[in-house]
Amino acid sequence: MNTFPNAQEGAGEKVNHPFIVALDFPTAEDVKTFLQPFQHESLFVKVGMELYYQEGPEIIRYLKEQGHRIFLDLKLHDIPNTVKRAMQGLACLGVDLVNVHAAGGMKMMEAALEGLDAGTPSGESRPYCIAVTQLTSTNEQMLREQLLIERSMEETVLHYASLAHKSGLDGVVCSAKEVPLIRQAFGESFLTVTPGIRVATDEKNDQARVVTPYEARKLGASAIVVGRSITRAADSYAAYERLQREWNGEEQK
Repeated sequence: MNTFPNAQEGAGEKVNHPFIVALDFPTAEDVKTFLQPFQHESLFVKVGMELYYQEGPEIIRYLKEQGHRIFLDLKLHDIPNTVKRAMQGLACLGVDLVNVHAAGGMKMMEAALEGLDAGTPSGESRPYCIAVTQLTSTNEQMLREQLLIERSMEETVLHYASLAHKSGLDGVVCSAKEVPLIRQAFGESFLTVTPGIRVATDEKNDQARVVTPYEARKLGASAIVVGRSITRAADSYAAYERLQREWNGEEQK
């Protein structure tokens, strides 16, 4: 199984933290309530726009104090200089993983890395940086009719992944269904972080390209991001444990 690099350890060292819980909540109080059953767990959590834009850096500091690792999912997409300066500020927060949109192009992605390098405190490793290829809510019809992209989803994702790889980024956000192509093209060390994870009984909601945790593992994903299947469960801790078992192949749906 592919393992996920630990941004706080030395180069080349690995730690098995493939399971990222999406904290898709509007307030810090909601987060604290959700995390109560996990007070003895060290989680890898995702903080997205909804939470970060309401609570700002304080929510990051709180999560770090609780011993959690953090994927700050802000999907930066702007001119290179703006992204560089934004990343320089985010690097000071001590998060483990950040991202940009690959559609911003190579100069923007290179600038993102420059900003992270400049903002990372001395003696610490910079956060890992990955690029969004296509959102898992996007389907082939949307590509053609709304985004005016005539290439197939697989071709488009692979092209964006190639731009990210050439720019020096650590990997991409993609659907698990595209992981084998990316693995074949760029090797095992290029991260593939896959949202759009659902168990068989879940609704797809606004996701189009979804898989189960076990399917994502079999396809070779470096890490999966799971939100509603845990955060909206009646017993979030039990759901977390069940999905962990499914990821490990102990409980297939």
